[in-house]
Amino acid sequence: MAEKKQKDIILIAVLVCALIILNYSFLDNSLKNFLNSEEAVHVDRVIDGDTIESNGTSIRLLGINTPERGEPGYDAAKAFLESRILNKTVVLEFVGERQDKYGRTLAYIHYSGENVNVESVRQGFANYYFYSGKDKYYPDLTQAWDQCLASNVNLCEKSTDICAQCIIVSSSNSITNNCKGSCGITNWTIKGEGREKTIFNGTIQAGSQRSFSLDLDNSGGTLFLRDKENKLVDVEVF
Repeated sequence: MAEKKQKDIILIAVLVCALIILNYSFLDNSLKNFLNSEEAVHVDRVIDGDTIESNGTSIRLLGINTPERGEPGYDAAKAFLESRILNKTVVLEFVGERQDKYGRTLAYIHYSGENVNVESVRQGFANYYFYSGKDKYYPDLTQAWDQCLASNVNLCEKSTDICAQCIIVSSSNSITNNCKGSCGITNWTIKGEGREKTIFNGTIQAGSQRSFSLDLDNSGGTLFLRDKENKLVDVEVF
């Protein structure tokens, strides 16, 4: 019995050694990723509100999305990032995948004790955006967005259009007019967390719906409805 037990122990030891040898590369890479979860870099350039450049490398800020060039809010978002971190040494924190499909480094940026990504949302220069799924900063970013809505600033500024009081995002593919009369919605937009959006035209009759098509799998789970002045009409999470 003792001899059999000894053989079993030896067999187990051999198998463990084999697994370690076969998976050394995987373990080595995992260990490197774990140990190198942060990196200090100098910010040489701010490309836009959610992308910077350091030593020739483009770095995309995780967890947020800012207006594209030509859209309302683009200049303000870029100026915010420049005022915070341009020509400064910051700490990149890597959470999940290190690169996106465009080859950009993905990171949260910390400077002077502040999570710059979260602060951008809090001040209304960005909305939260989790294309690859929620991460450890999801609670901080959604809380920052709620604080932004309460402050009514920048991208969180509420529409003063009378129809904004009764037009809502009623499903993941339609808006509904709960007003007593028809409403003009020309140049109103509905957008997910990312870039994809639909622009409305014409009017929507009282009690009726207007459909739209957005792929929420690629746009996140939140929809933002805005009026022609880009002021916020409604936000719904699906």
